[in-house]
Amino acid sequence: MGNRRIDFDALSFRIVMTGVALLALLLLAAPTVVVIWVSFTSGYSLKFPPPGYSLRWYVELWNAWQLQFALMNSLKVAAWATGLSILLGVAASLGIARSASLTARVLDSLFLSPLVLPALAFGLSSLMFFSLVGVPVSPLTLIIGHTVVSVPFVVRNTVASLAQMNPTLLEASASLGATRWFTFRRITLPLIRPGIMAGGFIAFMASFDNVPVSLFLRDAATDMLPIRMWQDLEGKLDVTVAALSGVLIVATIALMLAMERVAGLSKRLT
Repeated sequence: MGNRRIDFDALSFRIVMTGVALLALLLLAAPTVVVIWVSFTSGYSLKFPPPGYSLRWYVELWNAWQLQFALMNSLKVAAWATGLSILLGVAASLGIARSASLTARVLDSLFLSPLVLPALAFGLSSLMFFSLVGVPVSPLTLIIGHTVVSVPFVVRNTVASLAQMNPTLLEASASLGATRWFTFRRITLPLIRPGIMAGGFIAFMASFDNVPVSLFLRDAATDMLPIRMWQDLEGKLDVTVAALSGVLIVATIALMLAMERVAGLSKRLT
């Protein structure tokens, strides 16, 4: 009787958790499906279900110069922010992972603090800081802000990779007379490369899709894609935004599959 009760409880738990997981998956996937569906509309406004189907809005993307300009700006800023995040994040991770001191723990919390702060509060405080020191908003301030919010992703994944390393490999390298640079280049870096790549990919996506920091730290000439898309939807429900969203969704899925194959992205996120 007791075993049957335990089996029933376990079965009930599995059914409930499966239902919750399916509901969460539906809530996440349904908007994506709707956006892609609507992007093939033949009408002149966003309406679900579409009155007809056409590829006209995907063709219109070639003439949407404002969206193209904003896309290039977002790609440039994300590329710079990702590169700087990798340099700073890997350097910080090497110091944090190799030390058990209080200073290392404080630095670890400091580098991860942007993940805890509200995004809007960080964007506003960054704007106030740059104004206080007399630095006008520009692409430079935008890159700095995006780098700050992107570094934690690199640090988290790189520290996790370093924690999985066998320390005897470094000791053996040192005992054979290898320099620290040689050991890093030939032993440490190849072992933590998947973690760095996963962190860099997440940092790139976080920067590319960032709105709060871009909203406060960009100048009038630096139009960012997420803000441009929001403005177009808010003002005129432009269907080209839905078409661009479909392209971005497909590109993101393709990049995720590529990163999963190269760096085991799903393992780095667990």
